[in-house]
Amino acid sequence: MASVTTDYISVGGNRHPGAADWDVQSGMLAFGADNNVALWNPLDDSHKGVYALLVGHSDKVSVVRFYTCPASGTKFLLTGSVDRTIKVWKQEECDSRNYNQVASLHGHEGSVNAIAVADGTDIVASGAADGTVRIWRIGALNELKCVLVETIPMKPRFFPLTLALRVLEGDNGKPLVLAVAGTTTSVQIFSAESSVDAPKFQRRAVLSGHEAWIRSLSFTQDKQGKTNDLLLASASQDKYIRLWRLCQGEAEVSSTVDEDDPLLGGMEPTLSNKAHEFEAAGSKYSITFEALLFGNEDWIYTTAWNPDPARSQLLTASADNTITIWEQDPVSGVWVSGERMGEISTQKGSTTATGSAGGFWIGLWSPDGKQVVSLGRTGSWRVWQYDSEADLWAQKFGISGHVRSANGAQWEPSGGYLLSTSADQTTRLHAQWLRDNKSSWHEFSRPQIHGYDLNCIDTLGPAQFVSGADEKLLRVFNEPKQIAELLEKLTGFQQVIESDMPDTAEIPVLGLSNKAQGDEAPVEENENFNGATQSAPATSLLTDSPPLEDQLSRYTLWPEHEKLYGHGYEISAVAVSHDRSLIATACKASSVDHAVIRLYDTSDWHEIKPSLTAHSLTITDLSFSDDDKFLLSVGRDRQWAVFARDEQDPTTFTSWTTNPKGHSRMILGAAWAPTTAERIFATAGRDKSVKIWQRTEEAFVCKTTIALTSAVSAVAFLPTPYKNNFILAAGEDTGAVSIHRIAIDSLEAQQVVAIDRLIAPSKTITQLSWRPVPAADVDSRTHFELAVASEDTSTRIYAISNILS
Repeated sequence: MASVTTDYISVGGNRHPGAADWDVQSGMLAFGADNNVALWNPLDDSHKGVYALLVGHSDKVSVVRFYTCPASGTKFLLTGSVDRTIKVWKQEECDSRNYNQVASLHGHEGSVNAIAVADGTDIVASGAADGTVRIWRIGALNELKCVLVETIPMKPRFFPLTLALRVLEGDNGKPLVLAVAGTTTSVQIFSAESSVDAPKFQRRAVLSGHEAWIRSLSFTQDKQGKTNDLLLASASQDKYIRLWRLCQGEAEVSSTVDEDDPLLGGMEPTLSNKAHEFEAAGSKYSITFEALLFGNEDWIYTTAWNPDPARSQLLTASADNTITIWEQDPVSGVWVSGERMGEISTQKGSTTATGSAGGFWIGLWSPDGKQVVSLGRTGSWRVWQYDSEADLWAQKFGISGHVRSANGAQWEPSGGYLLSTSADQTTRLHAQWLRDNKSSWHEFSRPQIHGYDLNCIDTLGPAQFVSGADEKLLRVFNEPKQIAELLEKLTGFQQVIESDMPDTAEIPVLGLSNKAQGDEAPVEENENFNGATQSAPATSLLTDSPPLEDQLSRYTLWPEHEKLYGHGYEISAVAVSHDRSLIATACKASSVDHAVIRLYDTSDWHEIKPSLTAHSLTITDLSFSDDDKFLLSVGRDRQWAVFARDEQDPTTFTSWTTNPKGHSRMILGAAWAPTTAERIFATAGRDKSVKIWQRTEEAFVCKTTIALTSAVSAVAFLPTPYKNNFILAAGEDTGAVSIHRIAIDSLEAQQVVAIDRLIAPSKTITQLSWRPVPAADVDSRTHFELAVASEDTSTRIYAISNILS
């Protein structure tokens, strides 16, 4: 029986401050990745990266929280989404690394932005863009029960963006305290009895002082003090963090402030130390302002207290490109920034083009407090580890992936690496890192960082590729020498490294073209506004591990070799002939004038006139036959066309045959079968079918129709026949992927395996690509690798074993 395992998942994190959580017990980190939830163990020595994506939400995941039921000890994962629901995932008993969806909580009428849990209780709070906070009781003693206990409307009305929930020490019980903030400049404090079945939260205090929206709240126990006081950190878009002290009993009366003191500089109202007193469960409590933490230059998105009980440290992530660790000076008691990680933009000359702008959206502590992870604008996770001997934080490599639809995936001709391209305006190179009997997939290069959404890609050999974007032209890129050397050293992929390969590339300020270093005018003309150049030293890449995120976004660009002009609208498809001599392209079209195929000669990059015509609407896919004698095109006008190559003039193609009614709805994918004796190709349509066509004299006839359950968006043949069968992969609009065997002699089709929905993508499959295999080894192989690009932002590699057993 055929089996499918996931070798690699490349996916970026959602840029939402609440969309990640690191579990203290298991060490698992869960984060929102488009409408899925990614699971990753940053402490795993094998560096496998994301090992699972949980599918359940229908829109972007905006908040993720781990929760342990106090009655049963069962571990849950709570996720909230723009789809207005909260999903409850239960940890599998047989495999603690995986989770299954067991409940869906409905009630919110807007995007869920925040979830808070209180350790030791079964109370969960959620806040949403409907201007309410809802209190749930989630218990799993004998069976799972999720009950809505209370709905708290925000008054005056605002959207809660962050919540913090904590149990208070009390004389007559343990009341709950809930802090709420969001699109307002104050923090609202609620309290309730935790022991009653339906706790009623009442507003007890309003903490003012911030001057912009508040993005993060977090409680901790004061580890420096001798009492059980709580500290509440609130971080805001006003660039400041405020610390508040919540203590049992009455607050100490602070000395009166001299309003005429010139040292205050008019700041007295902002730093007012008014005590907010309230009563809960028969005990008195008070909240006072404790400290103002400043030093950030932009919005602060998240705060997190170090889980290590011996250290009182606060981690903050800011849009100014820094992760800051704040500590209290043991002598003076003043809070200072003890460590600052990230990039200081004024020194490094960062630009939006190099992925630096936007800063860090999330910062989290590891369970032992000795590692820190952060999520940046590019969707990549960076990891810092504390080196106690050197007393510094050293950056380790994390994980990365696309943050918008992955629109294309294509293997290098020999299978040495995989290229993926995306609507997030980047092209990425993925390869397998081999070392010490271990192997893992990583991003090794980011050849293209663009200003337009990228739609399609194909390779022009081991050191060159072409991509098409929304900008109406195609760009050809050459591999730099240091990337070739890095791949050879870490992946074993050997190329002919020529001396004239460029060293590295850079993006000029206000430009879209990657320039090889040395191609530009003197350095002073290539400086950005801060006076720092965007060039990179040739020795900037580490050679013993894959590149770090800041290296990927700065030092692994491929220089642009050529631009291919001609199309009038966004590029929709590109295909390169197997002999690498021709590039065929098409663009979006609503008329015959633009629904043409343009051919380019790779020897001098000129366009071969005239363009090939057959379609009346957008051409969705192009494919060259194995021997390059035929070119197949399919389009939204429901027809396919085959063009034949002139034997006398190999740059000339002529229309050979067309079928204006190939499918009953638009055709989205096409692929030639790997054989030259019998001309066979497959087409995939929105009519939920894949059709196999075979040449008979002067026409192609449909021999087999494979019916599937939804619109088919992509097809791909294994590049060589396998045991007298063609192996065909089909991807659908729903994310389903299935593998079919097609007998070479009869062309009868049989489904071999369908990828389990739990490990398949959750949105439309945009491209499928089999890893090339040497023809001599095919029949002896036990498994094949299939790359899958999907609109759910993921690029995946599946290992498919025992296809015909």
